[in-house]
This record gives sequence, C-alpha cells and structure tokens, in this order.
Amino acid sequence: MFNNIPHTYAAEIAGGAGFDWVVVDAEHSPYSTTDVLHHLQALAAHDVSVIVRPPVGDEAILKRYLDIGANAFLIPMVDTAEQAEALVRATRYPPTGIRGVGAAMSRAAQWRRRSDYFDLANDDVYMIVQAESTTAINNLDAIAAVEGVDAVFIGPADLSASMGYLGQPTHPEVVSLIETSLGKIRAAGKAAGVLALDPALVTRYVEAGANLVAVGVDIILLEAATREVAERFVQ
Repeated sequence: MFNNIPHTYAAEIAGGAGFDWVVVDAEHSPYSTTDVLHHLQALAAHDVSVIVRPPVGDEAILKRYLDIGANAFLIPMVDTAEQAEALVRATRYPPTGIRGVGAAMSRAAQWRRRSDYFDLANDDVYMIVQAESTTAINNLDAIAAVEGVDAVFIGPADLSASMGYLGQPTHPEVVSLIETSLGKIRAAGKAAGVLALDPALVTRYVEAGANLVAVGVDIILLEAATREVAERFVQ
C-alpha cells in the first residue's frame, strides 16, 4: 500500500488495514522530514512494515530519514549499479559506508539509550531500488547483483514513459518487459517488486516472480470512491 496523503490519519487507516507493508511516499507527495517522522510514529502502533520513499536518492535526505527511525527505503530512478552502490554506502556507517554519526540526536538510536545500536544499524537497513527506465532495465543484472540491494522494484508509470508509452503502464509491451524483468530479479536472488492496481495484472506479475507487490494507493482509492458516490447520487 502506498501512503500519499500527508496526514497521520491516512497512515493509521492504511497501517491498520491488514497490509504487509506501507510506503510513506515522499517522492510524489508534499512530505517534510517532520511529516515522515509523524508517519513513522503513527505506523509504529500497527503490525505493518514501513518503507519510506524519498524524493530522490540523496545522501543527506537518507541520513535524516535514518536518524528519525526509517530503516527500509524505496529509492526512485536508479539507473545503474554505481548509483545502487552509492545508495548502499549512504545508508551504512563506516567502514562499510559513509553515513554520518549522530546517535545522540537520533530517534533511531533512542538518543543513545540503545547500547546495541551501532552493532545492529548497518544490518538493519532494507534497500529497495526502483528500475524505472529502459536504461535501468538494460542494467538490471548489474543492479540486482549489488551487495546491499535487497530488492528491485519496477515502476510501470515511468518505465512506460521511457519506452515511449507515456500514460500507458499496461501497454502489452510494457507488461511483457516487466514480466521478463521480474524473473531476472528473482533469478539474481533478490526480491522483485512492482506496482499493480489491476487484479489481473497482480496475478500475472506474481506468476512472473513478483513477491513485493503494491496493490493500492490511498489517494487513488479515495478519488475513485468519492467519484463513485458523487456519480451515484448527485444529479
């Protein structure tokens, strides 16, 4: 489930609905760092994994998200293995990575109250990179081979645009490429993700290897439900 409404009520509704995971989507919604913090706090009360998508794979942004308690990331627009490697380094403390140390100010470390934080922090990061262009698909094997990348998530909307089918994420050629790509990701030993709002496509993508499937977006669900009620009753 993607949580794009930047209010904690929406987060609590999504978090308690029964999904396996919820994405706090700061790429396409106006979340501040404080908004992301409040969503992490609201979702902590629910039995759901929380993934944060930053607006861009930037070291400084990721550092702030890590410090406020995010440990699973969905990074948009990763086209090369080199980009993926840089993202892994940005989310790990030295000597493995380059993450800045600020545990005294960090919610993730419970402001130094977690004596084991430095022992566990690097291994506690879950990194999902998004393949959203033909360049990324061409580099898919190399991206999936990067140590520290746990999953590769296909973004159908941007991929379809990159293929020349803007606004057509369910075009047969796009769907076929996604299916092939999901199989490659799984063959590399990584989790394979995709956004699919059509139940028939969910089935196809799962059969192709997807095991990290986003099946809903809160704004889209709200828009569809309110429009349906208005069309039924407003004359």
